[in-house]
Amino acid sequence: MQKFVLLIIVAFISISSYSQMRIGVFGGVSHYQGDLVDQAFPARFTKGAFGLSLNYEFTERLTLRTGLTFAKIAGDDKYNNKEYLRFRNLSFESNITELSILGEYNIFNLSSMRWSPYVFGGVALFKFNPYTFDSTGEKFFLKPLSTEGQGLDQYPERKPYSLTQVSLPFGGGIKFALSETINIGLEAGIRKTFTDYLDDVSTDYADEFDLLTARGPKAVELAYRSGEVPGGDPFYPQKGSQRGGADMKDWYYFTGLHVSFKLGSGPLFGGSKRGYGCPKVPQ
Repeated sequence: MQKFVLLIIVAFISISSYSQMRIGVFGGVSHYQGDLVDQAFPARFTKGAFGLSLNYEFTERLTLRTGLTFAKIAGDDKYNNKEYLRFRNLSFESNITELSILGEYNIFNLSSMRWSPYVFGGVALFKFNPYTFDSTGEKFFLKPLSTEGQGLDQYPERKPYSLTQVSLPFGGGIKFALSETINIGLEAGIRKTFTDYLDDVSTDYADEFDLLTARGPKAVELAYRSGEVPGGDPFYPQKGSQRGGADMKDWYYFTGLHVSFKLGSGPLFGGSKRGYGCPKVPQ
């Protein structure tokens, strides 16, 4: 991931003189949907997202957009409407670092109109690392604890999940041309992932003794937390009892403003060469 970040920085510096290039800034919010949150855009788990982009305009409608985004996601059973999930009492947070390559298409030509709906889609590489806090408030990263037996000899089918994954971003928004130089877009982008472990919850409970022997008492404590809830069952469940649902993979998504600045095109404001409202030969 560090190499990809370096490549982005070098690209910004080396080709900033070309007028068909744009640099962009993204600011907004991030959400996650998975075993601990089954709602879209839950206000309680809204976190921040910030990113930079480098955009190459092939035509006035089609753009190749490379972005580097930093965000955070979270989920917590204690806010669930279903009682049995509240008693499960699992929670997580994770930082997200994403490098994406997207194709972006404006429905209208921004050289002749001041606004346009747009859509985008592509591929991304992202890094995550789920963690939680125990009953005393101490932070623990969850993957090393093998909370569902991942990587233990007794569970050969449960391989340790990778903290670097591929996702498929897609979405759309509305873009406004403030000048020849500045565009601003209000957009929402969904990320389809191929992992069910953004939240470290996916399948069934591992055997308590297996987990205790291999990873220690903290792994047992954070794998099953119902005993921390008033009225919850303090006894660790039997091996194979359902902990999560592996049928659906996890998702994360960003919503916010993307502002782009055209490079090598003169003053930021004024002097626009756009012919808003004027007839133009179709491209």
